[in-house]
Amino acid sequence: MAVESGPAVRDAALWAVLSVAAVLDYRDHPRSSVALGLVLPLLVLAGAMAVGRRWPGAAVVVTNGLCALGLTSSVTPGNGYLPALAVSAYLLGTRSDRTGRALPVFGGCLAADLLLCAALRADPVWWFFTLAMLPAAMVLPWLAGRYWRARQALVRGGWDRARVLEQQQRLVADRAKFRERTRIAADMHDSLGHVLSLVALRAGALELSPTLSGQDREDLAELRAAVSDAVEELRETIGVLRGDADGDPPVAPRESVDDLVTRVRASGVTVDMHREGAPPPLPPLVDRAVYRVVQEALTNAVKHAPGSAVRIALGRARRDTEVTVRVTNSAPPAGRPAKAVTGNRGLAGLRERVSLVGGTLRAEPCAGGGFEVVAVLPVRVGTSRPRFAGEAAAGAEAASQGGDEPESVRRLAAARRRARLRFASAFAVPAGAGLVLLGSAALLAHQLASCVLRPADYAALRTGEERARFADVLPERPYPYPSHAMRAWPAPDGAACDFYRSNGSLLGEADVYRLCYSGSRLVAKDVLPAEPERG
Repeated sequence: MAVESGPAVRDAALWAVLSVAAVLDYRDHPRSSVALGLVLPLLVLAGAMAVGRRWPGAAVVVTNGLCALGLTSSVTPGNGYLPALAVSAYLLGTRSDRTGRALPVFGGCLAADLLLCAALRADPVWWFFTLAMLPAAMVLPWLAGRYWRARQALVRGGWDRARVLEQQQRLVADRAKFRERTRIAADMHDSLGHVLSLVALRAGALELSPTLSGQDREDLAELRAAVSDAVEELRETIGVLRGDADGDPPVAPRESVDDLVTRVRASGVTVDMHREGAPPPLPPLVDRAVYRVVQEALTNAVKHAPGSAVRIALGRARRDTEVTVRVTNSAPPAGRPAKAVTGNRGLAGLRERVSLVGGTLRAEPCAGGGFEVVAVLPVRVGTSRPRFAGEAAAGAEAASQGGDEPESVRRLAAARRRARLRFASAFAVPAGAGLVLLGSAALLAHQLASCVLRPADYAALRTGEERARFADVLPERPYPYPSHAMRAWPAPDGAACDFYRSNGSLLGEADVYRLCYSGSRLVAKDVLPAEPERG
């Protein structure tokens, strides 16, 4: 309930402030009835303030109707509800950003006001007030409200953008941490996992030595079991740290492939290495990938097929532009069944490394119960486009050809279009209103100037004269906007009367000359003051 009382209190306070102007206007120009001239309009204004939050256009229409009451007055077209109209138009600009809704409201209000002036046969000042003051009281505050709304939207958009940037910074930091964890996992798996596997294999070989005592064999069995458990715990730890990485930096391995094979042979593994031709010089990233392929294949052979023989073949392909690495292990000896492969995290990381430099990797069982790992790597990075680079290039090409644009680009373009439209409307609407005002003022001035009878010519007219004798001193046309009181001024029976202004002032009050004819003869001439009393 407290949430709803806040706007209601503000609307009541606004109504109280606007009511002061209406009360002061009523005191200066009292109407015949307090209930109809003051109380009822104030109640209508309160209703307009109440519905203004949900239907701001309706509030403008209602307050314009209150302002139109002033057009029925014979004293002045303005009244105390003009500030309420300006406030309602301002609130319409702040509460609605759709120009298509506001312009019909303004156009409808202006059309209704003009029709009322025509029905009342209002004086020029009343017409000028309708064409100038009422549109200005609606359009200019509405533009101010639109500016305030756009400014508030700009401020909110800036804070929203700042929050988005902060979130993006946190995402970038988290991704950097994630990549670092991935590198650590890869190093642990490739280096520490390989070493632990060799330690377990060496402990198993020493366990079969005939020179050891029973206690030594038990100790070695416990050592081998502890190393195996450590390898499993390492695999679980890597499962937590492992993830997709963008690739490691091009750092050369600490040892060569030959050193790796020598160390594995020293651990009791049968390894046969064969090279086809002299190895070409490889970039550090490709050289590291070759090393990791051989290392991972040997680790898998020792882990999953203990006792098997391993054959490594390094060769060239496609006119020395690619290097092929083939590691094949035989089936494990009888009585030593192959262990089930769990996770395949090593092969997954290996595929990432190979694809990063533009190569391909194939790992599958081979004939005879063995397993084979084949990697084809480019001699130079870039001769075969990597998968990630290809995707990036395709995305850039699609963007250059008008594909999907980033969300920030689309929002910026839309914001610029809205800013241009609002900037144009901020000048076009006042300019249009000014042109209408100037046009109506020029038309009114021409009408008033063409119906002026000079005081000297009026004084020279004599009743009883024929119209033809003084027709040359009469203006082009009679005055078209005499007030109701002037039209009701007593005239000779059966006479037809024309009205002429005594001067051509646009806004100032002017006496009106009335010439009454019986047929073509002037039978009466009268000077009607600007505010005549009814006869």
